[in-house]
Amino acid sequence: ITKLYVDNGYITSGAFIPPQTIENGTVKIKIVEGSLEDIRVTVRGRLNPAYVRGRIAIATGKPLNLNRLLEALQVLRLDPVISRLSAELAAGTRPGTNLLDVTVEVADTLTGSVILDNGRSPAVGGFRRGVQIEEGNLTGNGDRVRAWYLNTDGSNDWDISYTLPVNAHDGTIGIEYRNVSSDVIQSPLDRLDIASDYQDAVLSYRQPVTRSPDGELAFGATFEYQRSQGWFLGGRPFVAYGTDNDGVTSVSALRFFQEWTGRGRQDVVFLRSEFSFGLDIFGATTPFDSSVNANAPKPDYFLWRGQGQWVHQFAPDTLFIFRGNLQIANDSVVSLEQFALGGLYSVRGYQQNYLLSDNGAFASAEFRLPIFRAPRQQQLVQLVPFLDSGIAWNAYGVENPDPGAIVSVGLGLNWQWGKYVNARVDWGYPLIRRGSLDETWQNSGFSFSVIISPF
Repeated sequence: ITKLYVDNGYITSGAFIPPQTIENGTVKIKIVEGSLEDIRVTVRGRLNPAYVRGRIAIATGKPLNLNRLLEALQVLRLDPVISRLSAELAAGTRPGTNLLDVTVEVADTLTGSVILDNGRSPAVGGFRRGVQIEEGNLTGNGDRVRAWYLNTDGSNDWDISYTLPVNAHDGTIGIEYRNVSSDVIQSPLDRLDIASDYQDAVLSYRQPVTRSPDGELAFGATFEYQRSQGWFLGGRPFVAYGTDNDGVTSVSALRFFQEWTGRGRQDVVFLRSEFSFGLDIFGATTPFDSSVNANAPKPDYFLWRGQGQWVHQFAPDTLFIFRGNLQIANDSVVSLEQFALGGLYSVRGYQQNYLLSDNGAFASAEFRLPIFRAPRQQQLVQLVPFLDSGIAWNAYGVENPDPGAIVSVGLGLNWQWGKYVNARVDWGYPLIRRGSLDETWQNSGFSFSVIISPF
């Protein structure tokens, strides 16, 4: 009986034959199932001991299973708030009980970055610069606050978010607010004095349901409110596709998402699915032409988004990365909810948001091949050949974009200097012609990103 317990990970449980008088040939066997008397946590740094204790306690039910306990400790070690963790199991003060002594060293959770890239549309200035600061353990309870400010010659973009853990299974509540003000500065449209203001507010809840060192499955829900308003010629409403008579587009959406991450020795896979339901609340926009255009976007729409990424390591610093995105809508949607293709994080070789559509798909494959290493200086340079592609189509009755597909091949260089600098430049060659465009970095096929993190 003891061997059965031990073989299944219950190493503190067992059976023995107590002193007894045998009657009628019957022997009594006593089973003692091990339990954890206490979890004693020592924290080196600023972290609530209850944060650590609660995440371990969920794996210490009676009888105590060492395998589940070790798994909980391994998952806790992956927490970015913790840099080092050690644990020791000792005998308790009563028979069949144990004490767990845990020592935790808290990570440096304050980070700051300077960001330089050309990830905005040339219409508002393609060169973007900004700063981001994040504190991953604001009050000592694993709560995270992040803020950024990004700027181009024609836009200002700022965002602030806060995430709070609410249970020992790493369920979190998050809030976020973003504001973007933009002016069109690209000739000849700059003569129209086009300006816009965009606001985005998000409330979300995320709950992992299974967690292990090999992966995680989580479910969540998000409520999002978006509002955009445009003007031109000195303040006149800029009425366009999907706006009302005042140039306003307002969207309220309830989204339900599912996320799965799988980790192996050489592979990491991430999958995400999201179902979005448009709600006719909080002044959701009824387009100006809805009475005469049956295909005008409606506030009570439905769409599904899928996202995936697979990273395979062939050798140290030699990677293959595949990414994909998909959006399917049941009807036409406003531009705030449309699928975007082209630019820094999409089909490189085309300008940012080159195509916008109700439905779309994107796929990208790239290799990262090391061509220079300096381990002592923590420097790495990788050559990055890539292939990007995307297709776009609109809901029934709405004219499709032309072209409806874009494809590019290209080459990039990626430079990493420890945790301080990550710089990348890509050149993409468009295989489907784009027509005549202004000479900008993006329209010449170049995209770049530099992130400098001094702390």
